[in-house]
Amino acid sequence: MSGWWAYLEERTCREVDADVLRDRRLSAVRSVWEALRPLGVGLHEAERVVHARYQALGDRVEHTPPDPLDLPSLAALAAALPDRVAAVEAIWDGNTVHDWFVDLVAVLDAPEGEIRLATIYHRPGSPPPGAAATEAGGALAAHLQVPFHFASPEVPDDDAPRWRTVQRPAEGP
Repeated sequence: MSGWWAYLEERTCREVDADVLRDRRLSAVRSVWEALRPLGVGLHEAERVVHARYQALGDRVEHTPPDPLDLPSLAALAAALPDRVAAVEAIWDGNTVHDWFVDLVAVLDAPEGEIRLATIYHRPGSPPPGAAATEAGGALAAHLQVPFHFASPEVPDDDAPRWRTVQRPAEGP
């Protein structure tokens, strides 16, 4: 475990463990980072401290279930949106906590916006996030009769072209 844990006040340790047990990783990281920042500890090291607490608390952690990817659940989410869905898009993102993951989003007609429908993390025994996003996103797009866009389904790329970008007509001279 990270040696920084010993530098935390007892109250902070209790708060962090309570957050970890409820699978509130970001809140736990924020608490550790804020407490240790005066000692020069960065965000990445705070994430390591929290990761070590997840390991130490093991089976006691109440892990948040993954977002549902079945068609009825995704269709219900899409039906509740404030505007018509123009496309379904899968987008890579990543961080030091979860590594690479895919956000499945509904691209809305107007206002030009998008709403996240699900986040797909790598989980042991499950298909890779890109494959799961392709399957779920493609099924939802077919159901809604809209395009599905995933610029880089097999290789994580958070700079891959977005659906709105590739749909815009080329600017004339």
